[in-house]
Amino acid sequence: MAKSKHKLLSVASFLLLLTASLLCSSFAEIIFEERFEDGWQSRWVRSDWKKIEGKAGSFKHTAGKWHGDPDDKGIQTTTDARHFAISAKIPEFTNKNRTLVVQYSIRFEQDIECGGGYIKLLSGYVNQKKFGGDTPYSMMFGPDICGTQTKKLHVILSYQGQNYPIKKDLQCETDKLTHFYTFILRPDATYSVLIDGRERDSGSMYTDWDILPPRKIKDVNAKKPADWDDREYIDDPNHVKPEGYDSIPREIPDPKAKEPHDWDEEEDGIWKPPKIPNPAYKGPWKPKKIKNPNYKGKWRIPWIDNPEFEDDPDLYVLKPIKYVGIEVWQVKAGSVFDNILICDDPEYAKKVVEEVFANREAEKEAFEEAEKVRKAKEEEEARRAREEGERRRSERGYDRRPRDRERYRERYKKHRHDYLDDDYHDEL
Repeated sequence: MAKSKHKLLSVASFLLLLTASLLCSSFAEIIFEERFEDGWQSRWVRSDWKKIEGKAGSFKHTAGKWHGDPDDKGIQTTTDARHFAISAKIPEFTNKNRTLVVQYSIRFEQDIECGGGYIKLLSGYVNQKKFGGDTPYSMMFGPDICGTQTKKLHVILSYQGQNYPIKKDLQCETDKLTHFYTFILRPDATYSVLIDGRERDSGSMYTDWDILPPRKIKDVNAKKPADWDDREYIDDPNHVKPEGYDSIPREIPDPKAKEPHDWDEEEDGIWKPPKIPNPAYKGPWKPKKIKNPNYKGKWRIPWIDNPEFEDDPDLYVLKPIKYVGIEVWQVKAGSVFDNILICDDPEYAKKVVEEVFANREAEKEAFEEAEKVRKAKEEEEARRAREEGERRRSERGYDRRPRDRERYRERYKKHRHDYLDDDYHDEL
């Protein structure tokens, strides 16, 4: 009997765990996750966009020049000054009534100079072989770098067929290490932007995109009431100017001054002591200031409901997503895209970042070693260039020995002296 009871409890516990697991899976869903492991080519389609013009770049499957794990591979842009376009079809989903999490990692191994590093979510039917810069998208998210001025992090959302960029000036990372970019959009139209798992910015679609007219506007017809007292401090009415205050001189004769012993009134006039600042003089009289008991604060134009605002409870809802794509132009290629994730669970996205960044120190060490090799190579190339330049100058006869140069200088001085002497005698 005890054995049967124990068995029943075990079954009940199992059912409880199974129910909890099912409940968790119903609340958290991974829509698409790409780590670019074996077989990734079957999920991705390389576009022929710009191929005819000879401007189409390609991707290679690699862990990159430096990494934390040689088996953790992504896809890297190759060939400079090219357009890169590749996309994958994913299970169709909508973010209506659920949180949308879009996350991926990128490493700019090159001195990118000018180029994009963003990804796109696409809706409707897309001819993947023709996917390119003109293909409509529902969301574009990620860094865009050009020169020293543009280091922008794009967050562009599509609403009713029109693209709206975020109004904030979000900055991206520009070093040569792996960085994660995460965008979270919630059913209340609030959002968060994270870099490497840490929140960089947050807000609302209502205020940070010019999609809908603002809920509130300033009342341009409002005027400050006539009895509005916005003086925070006023003169103390009980503070009266002392009698004779205005008669206090600014300067007085120096009481310590003495008439010089050789002063002659007949020749020098009547002696007067020099003047010094009067310590009793306090400047023009001003009454003391006290807090104004009638102070109402600084008057500001009031906000009123915007008659042109019409709410859309589905403002945050994107068109059903069917594809994820990478479409960028790069002057210098070398960016490694990896760890693309689309889900509705911010906590899972955070775990992915932590998992990859477990090898963060190893990646930094690999990068530093690669930098040492690069600098040594540059120094060696510079040394060879100098030696080659010296060799060429020597072959052209420009490498005169010091003795030859001294002989040339002496000859020049002699000719110059003779020339000056002839001119001098001619003038005489």
